[in-house]
Amino acid sequence: MQTTKKRRIWWRVLVIILAVIIFAAACLAVAVAWVWTDEIYTIASFTKLRDRNDTNEEGSIYSMDVHGGFYFDDFLAQGGASSDSELIDFITGKITRGLIDMNIKQTDIGCSAFIAKAENGDILFGRNYDFDKTNVALTFADPGEGRYKSFSSVDLNYVGIDTDSDVGGLMDKITCLAAPYAPLDGVNEMGVSCGIFMSYQGEQTEETNQQQAGKDNITSTTMLRMILDYAATTDEAVELVQKYNLHDSANTSFHYMIADATGRSAILEWVPADGVTDSGDNDGSARTLNVIYNDDPMYEEMLEGADFRYQSITNFIITPGYYDGEPEEAANGVDRYDYINSQLAAGSGVIKDEQAAMDILQAVGRRTWAGGGGVTVHSAVYNLTKKTVLWVGNENYDDPTAVWQYDLTTGELTHPAQV
Repeated sequence: MQTTKKRRIWWRVLVIILAVIIFAAACLAVAVAWVWTDEIYTIASFTKLRDRNDTNEEGSIYSMDVHGGFYFDDFLAQGGASSDSELIDFITGKITRGLIDMNIKQTDIGCSAFIAKAENGDILFGRNYDFDKTNVALTFADPGEGRYKSFSSVDLNYVGIDTDSDVGGLMDKITCLAAPYAPLDGVNEMGVSCGIFMSYQGEQTEETNQQQAGKDNITSTTMLRMILDYAATTDEAVELVQKYNLHDSANTSFHYMIADATGRSAILEWVPADGVTDSGDNDGSARTLNVIYNDDPMYEEMLEGADFRYQSITNFIITPGYYDGEPEEAANGVDRYDYINSQLAAGSGVIKDEQAAMDILQAVGRRTWAGGGGVTVHSAVYNLTKKTVLWVGNENYDDPTAVWQYDLTTGELTHPAQV
């Protein structure tokens, strides 16, 4: 009898302990869900769209819906970041809660972009991202609270995902929560589009590192995120950028192109004082912002009589005088630049449609153009009038399964009926 009572007591104790453990676990789960609600939904949305093809140097293609504001307001409120390490510290602390170590990797890219008008009057912004085999994510964000929803393309290598393997378990997906901070190009719901391009400035490719007193700081890709989230026009984007010291990421130099639905576009370059050319441009802190709009007088001869003031960019500085006295090879991508302009000039700045824009991008793709090494990871044609995207992965222009169309108004991602 005594033994039976003892057994009952121990059983009750075990039941109570088990109940306490279950209750604690439930409370922990509720707390985690409360703190990580947006991150959990974002991770759950992560979807593979296309498998990698290592024999053809193609990484995998993913999509992700970013829930919440990903703390970007907090990032700007704290004064931004003056280096990749400061950006990493912020993302690690805010987004990943210190669970992972993020890494921003150096890249060696050679890209192209242009703005043109379609025959139906739509404004088109075409962009190639040239690199090597890498995983990429089509990233959709709708942060609300006075910020615009957007589509952007993100090279996941840039946030630390290995190029030779897929995004694997939970930790890889947590790493991808940093993707909104690393757009390479994109468009927002107001029809503002932008892209980043290597500029190879200086004898050793010196990055821009501005130090103007009284200004907050911003890095390369976070500047693009700021434009997508807050700018309704090209002019608004420029005004935003002018408030910040730029600190280029990944130990290299970049310039940028912005366009809007009115057809106004601008190239943003950080260059030294007049008279300092490429070989002497080795102090990134001595550069100032130069904005070259598509109605700049430097284009008058090229665009005389044009029906639309097109503009293009590759991987050399557009600012007049920058290469005075320098060898021709100092300016990277002049051949692609000249080809793009010749195609646009043939129609006086007007091309048939999105597919015609994609055909130009295909012609200057990395595999096509002089048999260059690497790959054009993606080609995107942003329709700034309709707020749609025509997107092709890894130069598979003739493969319908590698072509997507995204509609920023409806949020639908589909394979278009015709390529």
